[in-house]
Amino acid sequence: MSRTLGVVVFLLVSLGIVGGLHYFLWARLVRDAALPAPFRQLATVLLILLGLALPLLFYIERVARPSTSRWFAWPIYTWMGLFFFLVLLAGGVELVHLAARAVARRPIDPERRLLFRRLAGGAVAAVSAGLGALAIRNAVRPPRLKELSIPLARVPRALDGLRIVQLTDLHLGPTLGRPFLESLVARTNALEPDVVAITGDLIDGTVEQLREMVAPLASLRAHRGVFFITGNHEYYWGVDAWLAELGRLGVRVLRNERVEIGDGLDLAGVVDLSAGGHPGHGADLPRALAGRDPSRALVLLAHQPRAVEEAARLGVDLQLSGHTHGGQIWPWGWLVYLQQPFVRGLCSVGATRLYVSCGTGYWGPPMRLGTESELTAITLRTA
Repeated sequence: MSRTLGVVVFLLVSLGIVGGLHYFLWARLVRDAALPAPFRQLATVLLILLGLALPLLFYIERVARPSTSRWFAWPIYTWMGLFFFLVLLAGGVELVHLAARAVARRPIDPERRLLFRRLAGGAVAAVSAGLGALAIRNAVRPPRLKELSIPLARVPRALDGLRIVQLTDLHLGPTLGRPFLESLVARTNALEPDVVAITGDLIDGTVEQLREMVAPLASLRAHRGVFFITGNHEYYWGVDAWLAELGRLGVRVLRNERVEIGDGLDLAGVVDLSAGGHPGHGADLPRALAGRDPSRALVLLAHQPRAVEEAARLGVDLQLSGHTHGGQIWPWGWLVYLQQPFVRGLCSVGATRLYVSCGTGYWGPPMRLGTESELTAITLRTA
């Protein structure tokens, strides 16, 4: 299957799912609740427009400047989050209703059924609105500072206390812009890091759209360097142009490469695992580690946590990843486990330590439920 055909099939399947779920909401919250006119007609038209708005937004983001697209992005992405809560809760109510019908020994009275549908629909809408408001509040707060101390056996005593600040999954674009990045750069510099590691999904837009928005990256300061690896989203927005732009801003891009960070410590970075279809890209950890002195400690930057399986086989001491957003909106994190072995926090795979950040920004809905965005400061210690 060609790449173009694959994209078309993906879009058609996605549109079918979005349309089907909007119909499900209409059937349960409008039709079955027998809303009176004109509320029934208004709710029907609104759900149709909102269903069409989701795919329309992705087109607008491609062709419009962020200053224009944000007027569409905020309400439509907010609807995306509310839509998730509505479908989840309405689906739960439907399961309860089906169970009640299965155990009932006689037909449910139509008036009682209608009362149940109206009460359930109202409860679903109210709870979804409450969860949405809470999730928005959590998302728009500044990322919390998360400090970790990680002992590694091969870290030399001369580098005990070396500090790495990890930024990941900012998704700068229509809803997170330059003021957010300026504040983040100031907070990062105040930590006086030895290394700043940006582990992918920095942007959602082209260089032409976001050049001024990402300009504050040039002000990042670290004693031993500012480094970047690609995430999957860089490959949606012109990856080669972005790598050139980051280089112009003084950010060192690691493309299956390794650099020395003082005596006894190496820092390696691999391109994202999703990059295989892009000419000149593709994750290649063995290439990054070729010729390495195995007595030196090794920190790996890899966007997706599942890269740790190969990292553990090749003797990486610590891998820093993002990608999962910690699930971002509960209970979405449970589904992330279908693709990634770890979703958040610090863990071990054999002798390799893995830290998965919940992300410094967010993607899509300006919402977080059950997770927090984070600015991560990691201090390496001699074990």
